[in-house]
This record gives sequence, C-alpha cells and structure tokens, in this order.
Amino acid sequence: MAGLRRTSDILVSKNPLPACRHDSILTTVGSTPLVKLNRLSPKAGVDIYVKVEAFNPMGSVKDRLALGVIEWAEAHEKIKPGQTVIEASSGNTGIGLAMVCAAKGYPYVCVMAESFSIERRKLMRFLGAKVVLTNPAHKGSGMVIKCNELAEKHGWFNTDQFSNEANAWIHAQTTGPEITSAMGDTKLTDFFCAWGTGGTLKGTASHLRKVSPETKIHCCEPDNAPLLFSGTKTEYEADGRFTEPHPVWRPHLLQGWAPDFIPKLLGEAIEAGYVDDVCHVGGDAAQEVARALAQKEGIFSGTSGGGVVSCAIEFAKTAPEGTNIVCILADTGERYLSTPLFADIPADMTAEEKEIAASTPSAPPPSITLPPVTDDNVAFVNDMNKKHKVVVWSLEYCEFCWTIFGLFKALGVEYEVVNVDAFQYAKGNQGNKYRSALCSITGCKTFPQCFINGVFFGGAADACMKWKSKELQPLLEAAGIEYNKEYSGDSFEFLPKWMSQNPLRSK
Repeated sequence: MAGLRRTSDILVSKNPLPACRHDSILTTVGSTPLVKLNRLSPKAGVDIYVKVEAFNPMGSVKDRLALGVIEWAEAHEKIKPGQTVIEASSGNTGIGLAMVCAAKGYPYVCVMAESFSIERRKLMRFLGAKVVLTNPAHKGSGMVIKCNELAEKHGWFNTDQFSNEANAWIHAQTTGPEITSAMGDTKLTDFFCAWGTGGTLKGTASHLRKVSPETKIHCCEPDNAPLLFSGTKTEYEADGRFTEPHPVWRPHLLQGWAPDFIPKLLGEAIEAGYVDDVCHVGGDAAQEVARALAQKEGIFSGTSGGGVVSCAIEFAKTAPEGTNIVCILADTGERYLSTPLFADIPADMTAEEKEIAASTPSAPPPSITLPPVTDDNVAFVNDMNKKHKVVVWSLEYCEFCWTIFGLFKALGVEYEVVNVDAFQYAKGNQGNKYRSALCSITGCKTFPQCFINGVFFGGAADACMKWKSKELQPLLEAAGIEYNKEYSGDSFEFLPKWMSQNPLRSK
C-alpha cells in the first residue's frame, strides 16, 4: 500500500551492538554504553555524555571492581578454592562480589552499615551472600574495622577495596579504554567522577593521562563532607590501615561516595596528579538531577549519578563551545527505592491519575462459568472440612491466601491447605468442580476460604480483623486448637502492602 513504511525501517533507535553469546555472566561485565544527554545540557556547543554503569549485570560500576579483585587474587594465588570472601561495602561492591562469588563458587560475607538502603542487603542475600550489619554511628570506618576483625578471626579473604590495587587496575584495563574508544575522534575535554573507594578515579585517570593528557579530571564529593577540600589527610599505619576517621566527615545522602576517611587509592591518585579539580554538590541537588535524568532523558540513575551530573551541568554553564564532558553514572536508581530519593514518589494514584482512571467505565473482564454443583464434589469439600480442624481452601499463588498462612504460622496454628488450582486438579477441570461445590456451601467466590471445626468463618481480611477484635481466639479455643497466646504483632502485617485499605501500608 502506498504510504506505508517497510517494517525494517520503523525501528529508528536500534542498538548497533551485536547480541553476544557468553559462557559466564562474568564476561558481561563492562563495555557499558556512553550516552549523550539531549535535554539536560545547559548550553549549545557543550555536550555531556554519561557512562551508564547500570548496564553491568548487577547494575553498578562496582561489578568491575568485584571481578577485578577476585581474578587478580586468583592469578596471584592470594585466594584458595572455596575460601570465604569478605568485604566492607555500602552495597554496590557487596552486590558485585556476591555475583562474582556465586559464579565462581566462593562463599561471601558483606559487612555493611545498617543505614544503607534495605534493597542492597536483600539483593546480596538473594545471591547467596551473608550480610553483617554494623552500627550506623560507627560510619564507614566501623564497617572496615569489623570486616578486618572477621577476616582475621576466620581466615577469610579480605578483598580490601579501599586499598587493593586491583580495584584501580581493572578500571585502567576496562573503564578508561572504553571511554576513549567510544569518544573516538571527539576530543574529551573533561571527566567527572565521584571518589568513593578511589579505584574508578585512579584507574580511569591513569589511562586518560596516557592517552588523553589534555583531559581535565574533576573529582566530586559531598558539600557537607568535603574531605578533599579540607586539605586534611588521612594517616595510615604501615599495614595500610587508617589511624582514625576524618574530622570533616558528616552524614550525607550520596551513598557510596565518601566514607569517613580518605581511601589509600584516592590519596595515591591525588599524589600522582590525577585530580585537576574538586567539585561539590549537596544531596538535594543530586536528587533533583537524578529525577531530571529519569524524567527528561529516560536514564534511571541514583543519587550518586545525579550528583556527578549536577557537578557537570554547573561546569558546563560557563564552559567554552566544543567542550565534551564524560560522567560516570555509578549505578541504577533501583538501589535507592527505600531512600529519600523516592520519598515523594507516591504509591497510590494522584488526583490527576484518578481523574484519568475515572474517564472510562473500568469494565470488569467476564468471569468464568463454573461447572454444575454435584453431590460427590460437595461431599469431598464437606469431608475435608470434617477431617481437619482448620482447612484453608486456597489458590496456590494468591497473596491473600499467603496472608492467612502468614497469620496462622505466626500463631502456631496447624492447618490443612487445599489448592483448587493445583496441577493435580487440572485434569477434567476438577479444581473448578471443587470450587463450584465450595461456593455453593459458603456463598463466597473469593479466596481463601477458611473453615474452623467444619464451620466457614471467612477469608484473609476476616481472619486479620477477627484476630484484632478477639473473635478468632474463642473459635480456636472452642475447637481445641492450640495457638501462640504470646503473639503481639499486628495481624494486618500479613496483608499485601499494595492494598490501599491496608492500614500498615506506609510502614
């Protein structure tokens, strides 16, 4: 037909890179894209590019560090097969190490201050790691001290990210060359990076000094924890450990940016002349730019990335035409869901969203037609309810069914479960036959449906409310069912947190 484009021409923004086959997740680390900002650059003729490290398999630049320190240790026979690995981390290094150790078969323990985002510790535990939490008042130095204690006590391999030369080495081998290769013939005038462990800065800068010596290197730090700006150095013992925390450090919002000491790798980068400028940003500005990256560029980064780009934008406002800036975006915004970055992002619909929703009828989908009720299926339901003191008729993966399971587990109540949608009842539509029989008895179409001593008493919300109103307790006692009378929790804690009616939703 005239006027129609070929389907092969429709996709304009196609990734030019090939889809590669990998023998291990570890070979997917690195080669992250360098992306131009099209709407946030404040001045014509000044281009800002961001190296999106969220493209690493575990979503941060620290995947490089994790791979580097382990393979360096293996090559130099510093680690034994099956030896436990330990590190003090604000989260991203820990997550990277959990991934690398899982792939290579090393047990892993992360030491992390309790103040860092909850999703970080959950990710590590999901990857099979152990997470030891330290007192937030003990700061980053307390994490390192605890890590050293545990490593010495148990003979574990301490990756020691703040002073391990392999941390800088991996960035000299990968991050730096990737940047200069991606820029090609375009002159890289300025490079912006937060200092963190000092590894990304030192390794990338060492490469830039050799290949692009005219590039100015800008080191970013929090404006309320300006350790480098203060001019006060961190003193180190002969074994590489710092003597005491830095006196200028204060709590800040830029997770992973600045511990309460100047890492050895950072000190070495400064002494080598790798830092041309130290710039500063506050937590509020970092969060504002992180949101702008998401909403104006479609780039999902955290407070860390927002902070670096904020510094770059301020610099770009007065930079001459022809300036080309590269910023390291250290991680993904998903690392910050439980932090102040997302504090103003609502879970419920806004007034505008409700208005959009109300603009159409919200017609429900058609319901299924249940089979006719038969005596044998009714008998099966009644027999199950008589055979067991507590029976929960359930759907296998229903969150409301999990609610009543969670409550009964907390109460120590034994119960029988019949999942009407289980595979064993699929043939001949048997599960729906039981469902039809059940509905004829209870007059209820939703799940779960719970019986105590053969009597139907309700579903998940009913159980929670009746426990709080002390109506459930006498039902259990009358049936001779033992339960934990010491339970003092709130029964609503087991309801799905997405329910707008759940009174514990915001907790």
